[in-house]
Amino acid sequence: MRKLKLIWDFRGPAAHKTAEHHNIHLKEYVQIEKLENILTGCEVINEFHAIAYLVVDEDKMKPLRDALKPHRGQVYQG
Repeated sequence: MRKLKLIWDFRGPAAHKTAEHHNIHLKEYVQIEKLENILTGCEVINEFHAIAYLVVDEDKMKPLRDALKPHRGQVYQG
């Protein structure tokens, strides 16, 4: 099954710290909702842009997208 990466973008000098903090909340959500096979993380794109992300199976994406409201998504190449 194809996996999708739901992405939250953060910009500015504090982007990395904000993405790390958002990732904490994503992990909490996964734990509270007892979701399985979910990958979360954050990446620094450059000095002023970082992302937090959640990787999910395509068939489980819509309810997560609607609940968490990511900024964008893409096919996961893991």
